[in-house]
Amino acid sequence: MATKTIADIDLSDRTVLMRVDFNVPLDDDQNVTDERRIVAALPSIKTVLDAGGRLVLMSHLGRPKGEVTSEFSLKPAAETLGEHLGKEVKLGPADPVAGDEAREMVADLQAGDVLCLENVRFDQREDTKDNISQVEALGREMADLGADVYVNDAFGTCHRKHASMWGCPKAMKAVGKPAVAGLLVEKEIKYLHEAVSDPKRPFVAILGGAKVSDKIKLIDSLLGKCDKILIGGAMAYTLLEAAGHSIGTSLCEEDQLETMKALLDRAGEKIVLPVDHVCADDFKSDDAKAVDTVDIPDGLMGMDIGTQSINLYEEIIKNAGTVVWNGPMGVFERKAYADGTKAVAEAIANATAGGTVSVIGGGDSASAVETFGLAETMTHVSTGGGASLTYLEGKPMPPIEILDEQ
Repeated sequence: MATKTIADIDLSDRTVLMRVDFNVPLDDDQNVTDERRIVAALPSIKTVLDAGGRLVLMSHLGRPKGEVTSEFSLKPAAETLGEHLGKEVKLGPADPVAGDEAREMVADLQAGDVLCLENVRFDQREDTKDNISQVEALGREMADLGADVYVNDAFGTCHRKHASMWGCPKAMKAVGKPAVAGLLVEKEIKYLHEAVSDPKRPFVAILGGAKVSDKIKLIDSLLGKCDKILIGGAMAYTLLEAAGHSIGTSLCEEDQLETMKALLDRAGEKIVLPVDHVCADDFKSDDAKAVDTVDIPDGLMGMDIGTQSINLYEEIIKNAGTVVWNGPMGVFERKAYADGTKAVAEAIANATAGGTVSVIGGGDSASAVETFGLAETMTHVSTGGGASLTYLEGKPMPPIEILDEQ
């Protein structure tokens, strides 16, 4: 069954409680330095306001661990949203976040008004992992604020069974109120679901990052669905050593070698590993050294895929029907080791222009396409790295599963 969305609900003269992801970076002066998450929420926000609804937003920011501090206040995010909307966005109280004062502020809202509750993580019950009853208790308090409709538009936290993500919609549904997905969450589900359930072929996954152990379940899940899995980043060196190659001083998860050997045997030719490298004497050095063989000499550390690997990966990407990318090819934050990640991003952009469906799985991959100015050329750039991994792995996502079905 498909999840109900904000488009299925009459919002006129109704109070909408919307979970958004305003976990934005701030500078030392508490200014928002990257507005992308706020901008991503605007379509759902404007849908409510244009329909004549009253809007209450809630989000987390950072990890205050139940402590109320100005460092983690949502005030900068609320002010930035107000600038985009051209109106004041009121800010709720910090302690308690969802108490009597917040309830009174909700009751005073008029059509078109926007209230942003303070950081939900100012209340330690928001994400008490070992005490679900506390999560449910805070969820009930949020549900009692006076809203008529719950909307989840925070995909980046959809793999977390938190009060604002799961406890609140559960409590609202218990009293007959709708709980639906926002436009951003709807878009995320659409592209991630279609990418793995009915992909345009060939279906190519590109995986990078530091630890192959973090991606082992994803690789297992994708092996039965993908035509090719291209590997980069530090995780490639554990797989290369498992395949019998020399990796010098490159990062390697020694405790994963036997598991990776079995994985490679199972995968056959589906997994494609780098055939050359860009290396350094140590991680801190920017003195890049090209190694044009699959084996890395002693004393050198792999930092990026090499030119031959780039050419190999570009050719596979060029002919792909669907590409899902999660994780950089090297230490792309440093210019000396950014070529592999940039080349893969450009290859995906070029393939997309030719009809390939491209889904960028959040996290560092999303940062990379933004850094290289290519985000707008992709079919979809996910707002949630961990959430997109969870979805692609086929794991349960309670905040989505709790929402109403059509």
